[in-house]
Amino acid sequence: MKIRIWAWLCFVPLTLLAGCKGFWDLPSTGSGGTTATTLSSGVFYVLNETAGQIVAYSISSGTLNKIGTYSVTGPTAMAIAPNANFLYVSTAVNGIFVYNIGSGGALTVGNNGQAISSDPAAAVVIDTTNSWLIDTFINGGGQVVLDAIPLNSSGTYTSGATVPQALFTITSATVKQMALSSDDTNIFVALGSGGTIVVPFTSSGSSQFGATATTIAVSNTGGAAQSVAVDPLGQIFYIGETDVFTSSNNSGGLRAFNYSSLGTAVPRTAPTQISGSPIASGGIAPYAILPLSAGGYVYVANGEGNSNGNVAWFPITTSGTTYTIAAGSSINAGILPVGLAEDNKSNFVLAVSSSGSPDLDAFTMSSGVLTSAIQSSTGTDPVGAGAIAALP
Repeated sequence: MKIRIWAWLCFVPLTLLAGCKGFWDLPSTGSGGTTATTLSSGVFYVLNETAGQIVAYSISSGTLNKIGTYSVTGPTAMAIAPNANFLYVSTAVNGIFVYNIGSGGALTVGNNGQAISSDPAAAVVIDTTNSWLIDTFINGGGQVVLDAIPLNSSGTYTSGATVPQALFTITSATVKQMALSSDDTNIFVALGSGGTIVVPFTSSGSSQFGATATTIAVSNTGGAAQSVAVDPLGQIFYIGETDVFTSSNNSGGLRAFNYSSLGTAVPRTAPTQISGSPIASGGIAPYAILPLSAGGYVYVANGEGNSNGNVAWFPITTSGTTYTIAAGSSINAGILPVGLAEDNKSNFVLAVSSSGSPDLDAFTMSSGVLTSAIQSSTGTDPVGAGAIAALP
């Protein structure tokens, strides 16, 4: 069973800087046009943050099909349980809600329409045992909070059950994104100029979080960690940062680390970057990262103000336990793309853009190369498509 990851981004051509590691000329691959395809996808969901909607879709023989639109007030993030039975949506004011995923991907609100937690979560993930919903936010004291909400077989919180919590004081932290490793042992939280923290986690026992987090500082002062992702194969984890390459107009960078170099001690060991890292992400701000489920490639969504964004791809080569990332290419996306997902048939890379034009892009893949197949709005503008998640 594969776990899908979401993220965000935008486009500006890169200038070739000879001799600067990680920079390349963006070829004119992919103009953002639409091509015919007969491929189909599994079900996926788009979170329209501005419009307050969850929109369910699938692709059948190259045609985008809307399954349904569901209203939610002030949504901020979402995640699908690995068992594909539940969708969790966090909101800015009303807490976290659970939706039951029915036949064909239709949603019905669970827990009698009541929130399962009052946390104002900025990001949520579910562990592979479907036992814990982990959320994170900044509390009134400026601390980074992680809560592990125990889940029962109905996908809800049982009243009175203990909710393990971890608190970390990180200077200038703002929660941008969170990821959980596929072995359920490490949580990664991108915290803007506060860098990225690695928090030990266990799904068993009574103490879910390690007491100490390992902080990975940003590459350069003035930079910010915008995105984070973990290779589903357990080989590499990634951080997307701004201002990694200060001599470039397109200064965003993708940092890739050997996952095993974290070790198992608490706190985790400072990780080592793989060969070729950091590498230019393809724009100013890498807002989302998607490692391909089968390995071999990683995709990055890049943002660039009010201009159209792009999705860049990078090949990953493996020799034993040695990994290398190399420069790739890119394709146009909407304005400020902020979410990425791979459908569960591995036919499409899906991207959503919070400023539209279009809201949704579906790209087919061939040896890592993306080709635009479908472009669509996800509602009546402004919708503010802010996240995407695909059924595992």
